[in-house]
Amino acid sequence: MKSFRVTVNGQSYDVAVEEMDTGAAVAPAAPAPAAPAAPAAPAVGAGDPVKAPMPGTVLDVKVNAGDQVTEGQVLLILEAMKMENEIVAPKAGTITSVVVKKSDTVNSDDVLVTIG
Repeated sequence: MKSFRVTVNGQSYDVAVEEMDTGAAVAPAAPAPAAPAAPAAPAVGAGDPVKAPMPGTVLDVKVNAGDQVTEGQVLLILEAMKMENEIVAPKAGTITSVVVKKSDTVNSDDVLVTIG
């Protein structure tokens, strides 16, 4: 018996292969598991996007779509490198969409909310 590590669609599997007599029938191989479908991107509303300045985890969302905000108002709390960062409104306006929710992981330049 020989052991191999096989990677399919980014997922690693440990596989043991048994050597067979050359005269024996060989069963067809099972198909590889399908790659998981990519999650659909959340809808982004009209207006100016407020983007993540760094990768991190959303700890709290302080606004909802339709809320009126003032310039400098805290929109959400983003944890990055064990620090809590307040993401504030760059201008006054109405929140047209909230793209993230609590405990989401975001990358730099991901849209968090939009302000119309």
